[in-house]
Amino acid sequence: MDDPIVKAVGIHKTYDTGQVKVNALRGVDLSVQRGEMVAIMGPSGCGKTTMLNCLSGLDDVDSGQVVIDGVVLHSLPDDERSDYRARNMGFVFQLYNLLPVLSSVENVEMPLLLSGMGAAESRRRSLEILEQVGLAERASHLPSELSGGQRQRVTIARALVNKPSIIWADEPTGDLDSETADEIMNLIIELNRDNQQSFILVTHSIDVGRMAHRIVRMRDGAIVDDGFGNNQG
Repeated sequence: MDDPIVKAVGIHKTYDTGQVKVNALRGVDLSVQRGEMVAIMGPSGCGKTTMLNCLSGLDDVDSGQVVIDGVVLHSLPDDERSDYRARNMGFVFQLYNLLPVLSSVENVEMPLLLSGMGAAESRRRSLEILEQVGLAERASHLPSELSGGQRQRVTIARALVNKPSIIWADEPTGDLDSETADEIMNLIIELNRDNQQSFILVTHSIDVGRMAHRIVRMRDGAIVDDGFGNNQG
């Protein structure tokens, strides 16, 4: 355990509504190794999604430090942090966030085009990653013409297309039936194994958690079990 790609130390995050302050994260320490798959679990409202958002730089922290592959994330100006995320991270959410007027391949290639890659290379790489997730024959289909599992595969392809070192996933199987959820998790396991990318998953599903290398359990904004010593994977 000597090659952390994510290292968080003393992360605090408070939300102030003006009427009440919520201590969403209370001194979180976490280390994720390169190529590791970690599942973050705990009851609703315990801080799982807040931790994912803070670790990935989608949200600011009040105090503490997040280091991603040697980069002190929250020391970067907002525009540089956004650029770093776009180049080094992928995101998978429960509700897909696909653009309904774009085909599968157009949704997948969007991050590459926005980063300045040429149209031909963006299309080539997007078709390649769609084939990797088993959707080459659905490249020209709109999201409305796909099943839930197929839409999530497109989302995963879009997250992977820039070849990120880390993929953050918030309830990636939460909107799927159990059979389709198993298919998506088997795909994630295969990608993790073959590409040696690190996956950090937020999930309520113990079945999903057991597929990870390690389960990190949270309660009331704190990590109560970091999973070390447990044989989850």
